[in-house]
Amino acid sequence: MSESVSQHTLLATLKRVFGYDAFRPGQEDVVRALLEGRDALAVMPTGAGKSICFQLPALLLDGVTLVVSPLISLMKDQVQSLVENGVKAAYLNASLTQKQAELVLHRMTRGAYKIIYVAPERLNLPSFQRAVANMHVSLLVVDEAHCVSQWGHDFRPRYLEIAPFCAALPSRPVVCACTATATISSVCSICRRRRL
Repeated sequence: MSESVSQHTLLATLKRVFGYDAFRPGQEDVVRALLEGRDALAVMPTGAGKSICFQLPALLLDGVTLVVSPLISLMKDQVQSLVENGVKAAYLNASLTQKQAELVLHRMTRGAYKIIYVAPERLNLPSFQRAVANMHVSLLVVDEAHCVSQWGHDFRPRYLEIAPFCAALPSRPVVCACTATATISSVCSICRRRRL
């Protein structure tokens, strides 16, 4: 991975792309873990900057980052912000027409994106699996990772399909699970189910 990323490079990228001069508490630890090829679980309150924890490494790692998220409006907002900041990003979810989704998939196979947000329901679609089959996925992010816990009211059965999807990739990417709402039991469930 990118163990040799200097502090200067991290801060310069943080400033150039995101406009921040420094990391918030906890962010740099997660960023460094991912850059060093170690899986990470980021449990941070809403508004604490969880997205920086995976978006910054995504820009510094070779390959593509897939961000699995159940939140359509969040995907749209984050992709719009990334694109406005010069990052090649896209999303695949139910808000797209079939033609729009096909265009994103086509561009994915051509290497047009660095970060791709995807709804968990898309992971097992043959068209998506064909698109990622020949891509180098360096980072797989599970946003809203508490949705994997069968004990919570936010349980999403499709989140259980993330681990098999990851295992089917040509090479296993680094995995980052992010959540703002995780109890101790759900953290244990996330780590076990994500194989962190």
